[in-house]
Amino acid sequence: MDVSDKNLIAVGRISGTHGIRGQVRLHSYSGNIESLQAAKSVLLRSPAGNTRQAQLKRAAFHSGKFLLTLDGFDTIEKSQELTGYELFLQRDQLPAPDADEYYWQDLLGLSVVTTEGQELGTLKDILETGANDVYLVRNEITRHEYLIPAIGSVITSINLQTRIMTITPLEGLLDL
Repeated sequence: MDVSDKNLIAVGRISGTHGIRGQVRLHSYSGNIESLQAAKSVLLRSPAGNTRQAQLKRAAFHSGKFLLTLDGFDTIEKSQELTGYELFLQRDQLPAPDADEYYWQDLLGLSVVTTEGQELGTLKDILETGANDVYLVRNEITRHEYLIPAIGSVITSINLQTRIMTITPLEGLLDL
């Protein structure tokens, strides 16, 4: 499986180990444990970009953390090497997003334009801020970057077929 495959969705990043029996802590991108509990196998990508397949034996939510047990990682020493790895599931292992929800992977690379027709650039990254996500949009020609809040009053429409996101910028948003 190749991580650039559109059927793979990043669901979290391994943040460390838990206990001595090889469990790992997962920083979940969605906060949804059901998808992980239903999954049988996962794809892991190291910070260097190397990938490996792993069987998911158990996924649990404990004391505010996601804990995973992966086949073949039964000691703390083996599991430590997974810290920083990103975890991917097959799209068909996940529920379809609601009408106004999107997987991050589907948004990255969208062209972003204003309702006035101004082309801002390409959505390059999504930043988690706690209150709402923020979209990092970069114009490759001018090298200018915009931080667009992912809120309903700003995001006018998203069309995955045409790969265009239309926004209504808040006053002063594009002046920063």
